[in-house]
Formats: sequence, structure tokens, C-alpha cells
Amino acid sequence: MYKFLVRPLFFLMSPEFAHYFAMGLLHFVHFFPPTRWLLKKIQKPNNPSEPIHLFGLTFKNRVGLAAGFDKDARWLNSMNDLGFGCIEIGTLTPKGQTGNPKPRLFRLKNEQALINRMGFNNKGVHSAIERLKNRPKDLIIGGNIGKNTDTPLEHAIEDYLYCFKQLHPYVDYITVNVSCPNVGSLKELSSIHFLKQLLPVVIEKNNSIDSPKPILLKISPELSNIELDDVISLSTELGIHGIIATNTRTDRACLTTPADTLSKIGAGGISGQPIYQKTKETVAYIHQKTKGALPIIAVGGVFCQKDARELLIAGASLIQIYTGFIYKGPSLVKDLAIQFDL
Repeated sequence: MYKFLVRPLFFLMSPEFAHYFAMGLLHFVHFFPPTRWLLKKIQKPNNPSEPIHLFGLTFKNRVGLAAGFDKDARWLNSMNDLGFGCIEIGTLTPKGQTGNPKPRLFRLKNEQALINRMGFNNKGVHSAIERLKNRPKDLIIGGNIGKNTDTPLEHAIEDYLYCFKQLHPYVDYITVNVSCPNVGSLKELSSIHFLKQLLPVVIEKNNSIDSPKPILLKISPELSNIELDDVISLSTELGIHGIIATNTRTDRACLTTPADTLSKIGAGGISGQPIYQKTKETVAYIHQKTKGALPIIAVGGVFCQKDARELLIAGASLIQIYTGFIYKGPSLVKDLAIQFDL
């Protein structure tokens, strides 16, 4: 039904409008008890996953919603109804910001991909906190944090630390995002030099709190093996709890869309099927280098059970989806929330 009726309707709309329209429908379903009951029944897997224990947390299944989809924690209850085991909100910044000018989200339908240059549009960390006060109790929620676009690099750590302190009481883990290609200073933010300044400050603050939370690092797919080695070494040394691999990709060599079409779209990060192979390679590399000691959440191009199973075999502990969810619909959550035979 989604593939032949619902998705064609959504794809008549602009991608960003369709996103909010679809979420509005799900929001209605949640607050109308009969439809909510029916949706949860439909979404129940035939062979549900056993709970996953990771970072000292218990995930009801391996399927998470990647950051960027529910930036402001608006749809936690609706996503919980669909059967997600984890929702990562954000990226959140200290102050709300509008992001880049529209249009800033584009479909590559033939490649089952998206290109986005959203630019960390969000209402700010305090807006999200007001919603998190009424969060679902049976859902793991991560908070993805970054810096405001207009914050100079020399004050970036202050932004990260501010978001960390504000979000800490309301989420189950915190992701330090230094990997988004749609904000300025990406190269500097993802550099080992900056990470050596940022991560110790965040970890020190976390350890000073009575109930420290798991700290994860979201990395760019553009890192070379040498840069990955540096990140792995630093993460291990500092006691980072896990790596999220990876974010959207700017290198368009993975696309078959004509160059003139891509030129008209302009800048932005690629997500979806074309980046799956890079995701798998990165997960496998980190897993091999750390001998499985550093947990990995894999995100990027997951569209089916085969994709998820391959990533789990490569070394991932959890899976996050975004673009696959848009193209495949809610059934993808049900398909992935199963007990995999590994």
C-alpha cells in the first residue's frame, strides 16, 4: 500500500512539505486510539528482536531513527508506535536557527537517495527539552548536538558543552556531531586537532555528573583511513562509548544521476542506497581495528533486512535508518525489528 499508493502521493509534494505532512498524519493516528491500536498491531514483527543491551542501556530492538528526521523531538510518540527501538533527536544547537534557504532537500528517485543541505535547522535545545519532559518511557532517546552556524570555531566547544549540559537530564545518550557537511567549518570540526580539544571537555563534564550518560561520536564518511585511525585511537583513549558511522556524503562518485542534474540541485550531502557500501566499509574497518571493543551504530543506505544483516555481521551493534524509511515506509521498521540469525 505504501509503495503503490501512499508514497506516490507524498512524492507529488516537495520533499520538505511531504515530511511534515506525513508526520502530521502519524500524529493524528497516535491521538486517535483505534487507529493507534491498529498501527501498533500492524507494525508488530512476526519474530521480534530480543532486547539489545549496549552502553548500559536496554534497546527493545536494533532499529533506530537517525538524527535529522525528528530534530525537535516533535514525534517521539508516533515513532514509538511504529516500533523504533531508539530515536535520535537533533541536531540541536543552543539557539534556534532557520537553516539554509529553501529548497534544500531533493529526491533522486531512480537512485533511492536524497540530497540535503538543511543546515541544522532546529528550534533550539530548550524547545526540544519542553517536549522531552513528556517523552515515552519505554523508548531510548539520544540527543545529537552541534554548534550554531554563526558561532565562530573558537567558540564551538562552548556551544557543544551548553547543549550537553541542558540535554543531559532528558536523554539516554548524547551524540557529539562533528560530521555534517551542511554547516561551515566541517573540515575543522572533524579534524583530530579539534576533537582533542572538544571530547575531553565533554567527557570531563559527563564524569562530574552523578549519573553520567553514554557519549557517542558521529563521524563523517569522508575520513581517510589515517584520519579514522586517529579518531579510533582518541575515542579508545578517552573512553568514548561508541561511534555512529556515518553521516551524509558529499563525494558524488557514487551517483549515476547526470552531472547537469546534480549541478542544478547544488551542494548537499547524499543519503540513501548509493552510500550503503561506504557505510559497510567504514563499520567493518572500525570493528576490525578495535577488535570489536568499540560499539558501532551503523547508518547510511539501509533499505532491507539483507542490508541490516550485512552491517551487523560487519560489526555494527545497532542500525539507524532515515532515507530508507522515506522510500520504504513504516514496514521497514517492522522488517528490521526482528531477531536476526547471525
